[in-house]
Amino acid sequence: MESDNKKEHSNDNFLFKLISGELEQAPFAKDMCTRFPPEPNGYLHIGSAYAIQTNYNVARSFKGKFHLRFDDTNPLKEDIAYVNAIIEDIKWLGYDPGEHIYYGSDYSDEIHSAAVRLIGHGKAYVCDLTPEEVSEYRGTLTQPGKNSPYRERTVEENLALFAKMKKGDFAASSKVLRAKIDMGSPNMNLRDPVIYRIIHAEHYRTGEDWCIYPMYDFAHPIQDSIEGITYSLCSVEFKDHRPLYEWVLRELGIESPPRQREFGRLSITGVVTSKRFLRQLVEGGFVDGWDDPRLPTLRGLRRRGFTPESIRGFIEEIGSIRTQSTVHISLLDHCLRQELKASTASVMAVLKPLKVVITNYPDDRAELLTIENNSENEELGKREVSFAKTIYIERDDFAEHPPKGFHRLSPNGEVRLKGAYYIRCEEVIKDSDTGEVTELRCTYDPITKSGTGFNGRKVKGTIHWVSAEHAVKANVHLYDRLLLESADTASGDWTDAVNPESLVIVKDAMIEPFAAEWGEDCLERRLQFLRHGYFCIDKKHTTADRLVFNRIVPLKDSWNKKN
Repeated sequence: MESDNKKEHSNDNFLFKLISGELEQAPFAKDMCTRFPPEPNGYLHIGSAYAIQTNYNVARSFKGKFHLRFDDTNPLKEDIAYVNAIIEDIKWLGYDPGEHIYYGSDYSDEIHSAAVRLIGHGKAYVCDLTPEEVSEYRGTLTQPGKNSPYRERTVEENLALFAKMKKGDFAASSKVLRAKIDMGSPNMNLRDPVIYRIIHAEHYRTGEDWCIYPMYDFAHPIQDSIEGITYSLCSVEFKDHRPLYEWVLRELGIESPPRQREFGRLSITGVVTSKRFLRQLVEGGFVDGWDDPRLPTLRGLRRRGFTPESIRGFIEEIGSIRTQSTVHISLLDHCLRQELKASTASVMAVLKPLKVVITNYPDDRAELLTIENNSENEELGKREVSFAKTIYIERDDFAEHPPKGFHRLSPNGEVRLKGAYYIRCEEVIKDSDTGEVTELRCTYDPITKSGTGFNGRKVKGTIHWVSAEHAVKANVHLYDRLLLESADTASGDWTDAVNPESLVIVKDAMIEPFAAEWGEDCLERRLQFLRHGYFCIDKKHTTADRLVFNRIVPLKDSWNKKN
């Protein structure tokens, strides 16, 4: 990955300073190694990117390795399609783990053996309480739990029962294996947590080899120790799980054990990252699949047109956080604009076409005008744009009764056409039934051609346009925030929570051919539509007969304005 990690290495990065201080004591007889352990039961999102970058950059800072390990110990929810998508998304982001891709299910034998060892040491027991009874016995934050009636089973009885669980002799949820720690602990995670449960389901990777599966809090430290992980870096909500992580490693006698350290959890205003909520939106048909450009999934952001560089820049801008931190989504938009404004070619696109006939322009004439692609970057060169008698302008660029300060086209008014000529509105044609303006009759002044140095008179407005004869029709998707500010995400009822203006589809927009030429061969490229924002091709819905563009972000930068 090529990126500027100044923030990651800066002196105010608490995680970097913490680890640096610990490494001075030489706690490990091995190189630095971190990991990102996603469950393959959904797609990565912008919050995942923060965790990935944190783990990746720590490993890189200390010249270590970065692992991708799938926490695939629940066959009821996992699928190979998610595995493939996660690998693709991580590589797209720029954090390729290379050969270091692992699966928790590959350690099934070792994790099972560890459970047997705990039973043998009197540190785990088979419990017959129902899930509801386990929860009841657990107590509350203010009241201690009480011991299970099965807590004092003998080692021999527990070993025999656990062996029968492994053979499939018991129904799902009829028995669990629990660690024997302390039902009176103030830390709820230490009140004899479940470490194995029965699940009769085919696993996408191991098939029907197993019908018992370890819980994450038990499997995770064992997997880390097997892989030689030095630091298990996770978000702050797992801090209360750290004593259990350390208990497992200690009771198993792991030498030079990995260390769990926590960083702040990232929240983004107006964005839902809960897999459960995202699934409700997808399965309820409120969005166009997991890659809907309104979703914060990496698939959605990629389809929307965000670049890996803009996402990494967003995370670097946030920096290292200790606790819960909320960032406004407009910062992500700002990071993309900073990247695109000097690297993107501009084209003219008319989203609400209004026909303009230039009455004094020759009927059989069409000329090519040369227009720069980006005023801030000469290296992007220039392009030729066809100009003819009939053009389209934006309907909003004309006002029959212009308000004060309106500097675009109006009756008897004059404006410059971008890269072309001055035109004057001479006549307004309306629909006889509705009174709607359907056409403008204008004249042009040939001596005002752009690039000739004409300065005989000035006009206050410049508007964009496209030639009616040469323009390409396209559909344009304009996106806004998916959820209303008043949305109650806790209810799970999205009917009144989804912003009805989150997707506006503009049909039959008129776009200069240059945009279409780029779209056919360069589907990953972005363009600026003058005055409308930055756009990319929607590869999911574009066909041979119709281009579809997604607006990535508008030109207006609300983050920059606020800050």
